[in-house]
Amino acid sequence: QVQLAESGGASVQPGDSLTLACEFSGVTFSDYIMGWFRQAPGKDRKFLATISWSGTYTHYGDSVKGRFTISRDNAKNTVYLQMNNLTPEDTAVYYCAARMGRYTTYDEDYRYWGQGTQVTVSS
Repeated sequence: QVQLAESGGASVQPGDSLTLACEFSGVTFSDYIMGWFRQAPGKDRKFLATISWSGTYTHYGDSVKGRFTISRDNAKNTVYLQMNNLTPEDTAVYYCAARMGRYTTYDEDYRYWGQGTQVTVSS
């Protein structure tokens, strides 16, 4: 059974950077596509980034392209989301997700989810 645990959420100021981590356990991490999503209060869950098994391929949502970077360390069973130049609009609960098969930006295609970690950006 796959288990995901996000960490690194915090309250930060506009312009700050933050790195989230998601630890994967249960089965072989390198068999899974990983993704990051977020959900702001009153809004739908939104795709942020996805990364292939080896980490060679990445894809980003338009709202975070150029500011966020997804990466993974298969030796540590962990996927990361480096977030730069944060704005109040980035305030949300951030989730990591896992699936087998092809990469996708649709949350319904991901089978496994973490509990989320809160990121708050305010001055």
